Amino acid sequence: MDDPTVAAARDLFEGSFEGLRRAIEGVPGDGLNWRPAGEDTNPIAVLAAHAMGSTRSWLAVAFGAPLPDRDRPSEFRTVASDDTELLSHVDGIADDCRVLFAGAGAFEPGTMRTSHTRTSSGEAEVVTSAWALLHAVEHLSEHSGHAQLTRQLWERREG
Repeated sequence: MDDPTVAAARDLFEGSFEGLRRAIEGVPGDGLNWRPAGEDTNPIAVLAAHAMGSTRSWLAVAFGAPLPDRDRPSEFRTVASDDTELLSHVDGIADDCRVLFAGAGAFEPGTMRTSHTRTSSGEAEVVTSAWALLHAVEHLSEHSGHAQLTRQLWERREG
């Protein structure tokens, strides 16, 4: 039987991931790379790459798995040529996340885990597994919503 916390987080992950996929599907490259309010805003391609990279990393922390290779700054430079390319990228990371969920076993929420070394401090954070798991799914949900809103703005833009 699945750990109920892990099962709930997996359900939240799947819902947010499907929302992210819907935000991407059918959008041309110029829409995926469009910045709705100028250079200080993130396009769908960046939101998707960053959200999925972050989710995979935080799930690894939550479940005590090795951290995946991740170049966070490059996520913010993501440019997608079309939806097929971007969907292939996010689907691959989603598969990695599903493997982490499947291998979670008995979840120990109070276990303290070391996360990524932060460029701002040069030190790794230490968080509980519960915090890392909750952050993984809430962060994905947040950026999935951003991507959906950006798509709506793209579809209703003038000019």
